[in-house]
Amino acid sequence: MRFWRRLMFIFKFHRSIPFFKDFFISNEITIGKKLVSILLIVGYIIFPFDAIPDFLLFFGVLDDVMVATLILQQIVKMAPSFFKGKI
Repeated sequence: MRFWRRLMFIFKFHRSIPFFKDFFISNEITIGKKLVSILLIVGYIIFPFDAIPDFLLFFGVLDDVMVATLILQQIVKMAPSFFKGKI
């Protein structure tokens, strides 16, 4: 079930862009949470963790997608509840 929700999150990501914009420019979110979010995103881009190598086509890319959605879901969890209604 969790796998399916993460996969659907990727296909609906364009709907989340206003949320992420508001998250990073909001004064209600602490700078620490913003920095942790940015560090997670940048850290994964610089040091991608590959449980399955990318040359295994579908499965190699799928683990990257799952880790990226996990990071994005953690950002959503750090947001105050009134932000979550925008997703």
